[in-house]
Amino acid sequence: MKTYAENDLILKRLRTLAYNLWWTWNPRAQALFEELSPLTWDSTNHNPVAVLAQCSEVELRACLGGVLFRNRTLAVLDDFEHYMHARKTPFGHLAESHPGKAAPGLVAYFCAEYGLHESLPFYSGGLGVLAGDHVKSASDLGVPFVGIGLFYRQGYFQQRIDTHGQQQESYPTTDPATVPVELVRDPSGKPILSSVTIGTTVVQFQGWKLNVGRSTLYLLDTDVPENVEHFRGLTALAYGGDMSTRIRQEIVLGIGGVRFLRSLGIAPTVFHMNEGHAAFLTLELLREELTAGSSKPDAENHVRAQCIFTTHTPVPAGHDRFPNDLVEYTLKPFAETAHLTMNDLMSYGNVANSPSNHEFTMTILGLKLSRAANGVSKIHGEISRFMWKDLYPDLSLAKVPIGHLTNGVHIPSWANRVTWEFWERHNSHKWKEHLNDPDFWHHIADPSVVTDEELWYLRYVLRRQLIEFVRRRAERQHAFGGVSGEEALHHLLSFDTLTIGFARRFAPYKRAPLIFSDVARAQRLFNDPARPVQILFAGKAHPRDAEGKEFLRQIHDVTREHQFFGRVIVLENYDINVARHLVSGCDVWLNTPRRPLEASGTSGQKVAINGGLNLSILDGWWAEAYNGKNGWAIGGSEDNLSQEEIDKRDAVSLYDVLENDLIPAFYDRDKNGVPKKWIARIRNTMRTIVPVYNTHRMVSEYATKYYFPGEKELGSKRRS
Repeated sequence: MKTYAENDLILKRLRTLAYNLWWTWNPRAQALFEELSPLTWDSTNHNPVAVLAQCSEVELRACLGGVLFRNRTLAVLDDFEHYMHARKTPFGHLAESHPGKAAPGLVAYFCAEYGLHESLPFYSGGLGVLAGDHVKSASDLGVPFVGIGLFYRQGYFQQRIDTHGQQQESYPTTDPATVPVELVRDPSGKPILSSVTIGTTVVQFQGWKLNVGRSTLYLLDTDVPENVEHFRGLTALAYGGDMSTRIRQEIVLGIGGVRFLRSLGIAPTVFHMNEGHAAFLTLELLREELTAGSSKPDAENHVRAQCIFTTHTPVPAGHDRFPNDLVEYTLKPFAETAHLTMNDLMSYGNVANSPSNHEFTMTILGLKLSRAANGVSKIHGEISRFMWKDLYPDLSLAKVPIGHLTNGVHIPSWANRVTWEFWERHNSHKWKEHLNDPDFWHHIADPSVVTDEELWYLRYVLRRQLIEFVRRRAERQHAFGGVSGEEALHHLLSFDTLTIGFARRFAPYKRAPLIFSDVARAQRLFNDPARPVQILFAGKAHPRDAEGKEFLRQIHDVTREHQFFGRVIVLENYDINVARHLVSGCDVWLNTPRRPLEASGTSGQKVAINGGLNLSILDGWWAEAYNGKNGWAIGGSEDNLSQEEIDKRDAVSLYDVLENDLIPAFYDRDKNGVPKKWIARIRNTMRTIVPVYNTHRMVSEYATKYYFPGEKELGSKRRS
């Protein structure tokens, strides 16, 4: 008979697990919390803290009386604790040999958003999801790591699409007590406060701690009683407000982030700025050196020695630029404390003798005060060198010191629960331990290990799961043309039809309506009785992006047309949960950016572990990954055409690939109904994409190239 004390310990361990986001990439842990309260799990967007709050201690103890539930709980808790205390990790020796907060390899990673899970709305899109995946792989690899971000109580926004196809935004507030975050307090229990001066006002902020496996993330929050009302809401919205709000948020993130770490006694040796939003941290590091008595050149060199900068934006308009008078108003008191003139401070954010010197550019600040910088794909690195070449007038274009390191995804987070268990059955835990080992994945992709029939079974299960997810959402969404309930079961999508996914920010350059640019040809594709096609769209347009909203409305209008009804669907309120269903259930991931405006892109990398294939413009990561056998390419690499000519060329190419190659391959079946040629492409995708385009490889490269030069390389070789 189990004792009260034993159950008490199990419940304590379970609550510890709920407050560590390790569960976000362990489906068996998620299943435990879901089993306790399926309704709460679903209604809170899969939040274990909310589930435990709904269960009394009496109920939890009763659940532990069930032998199967108890055994599953103990198995998950043992896995979690083994993970947390594992001694052998690729980079764990950096912390083991120098324990404590000041480990010589400690990386401080600054980013304006983090997409860790759908229940934590601290992200808007791809940059945040990349940052969240980076944090998770740093944990898996044992990189000594701490992250800094902002606590967006109202997140980005919740999206609803009305019956006219218009995007409607709402901003619900997150109660910190209901999500897996903890307020950072001093030993006496008081919240730890730090401050920055913005203009003439001292702004206080507190920090919320998130445990992400072995990594720690601190999100800064100005909603404290010590601030006037105007500044209490400063960190409420992601990318909300005007330019004044943006610069103030970035002062809290960069300058405030460094100060918050200092207040905790944390002394990083590497500061990684993920995009220009965080670049003010360099000014705070500079201030520390100057006020300690260093000369300006020595202080600058000391800052550069600590800093790494990653840029994600291939278009000039996408980089944060602030008018000089706004910078002077907000940062003049800071400059005075740093013993800098405003001319000195402004010089860090612009190019000497440039006509744009009326603006302060955050990317320039990051580049000037970093020892290394990189774009996020090979093409993006080339564009970045060209874009910022004026910063280095004495260097040839090839020698401009901006490299590239191609983005990846945290594969365990994007493996659907069915997929996760599929690979567990075939390889136990080994697939997670060999994520960037090409030899392992070359072996796994062999038909003697996983048969064609098994892969096709996986694809059918995932496609059905996606379609049933869509049908459930039809009851509470207006964008399906009023179809709901029983009617939806008969009209929305087919389990046997080739399913394409297009999900990303509704920015104009991503060209969501491209597949409908020739309506007659699109009708033939979608309504071929022998080889039909269906497509799902999802994505948010920025609240101030009228053109992006218009693209969304155009797609919505298509869903209402008779010839596309039930075959073209728009899912509203795109988030990590919707993304996980789409990247697992869609057979093909469509990406149609106007080249070369996709810095990297990562959504298409998420389909590979689930057996999906890519159909994409040769831009960003796909230009590196595509080998002719692991998916399909759209368009060409000739960009010296007008925008209209490029759009027309790419549309024709898209239709040609679909009609002549992709659709026939999907519907060409053997006597057992298995599409052999299609499965062959899935195998090639697993061999070439899974072990390379993942954040284990990416973080390992950051570690060996930028964080700790001289460390043993853990990157994978590429196999075509």
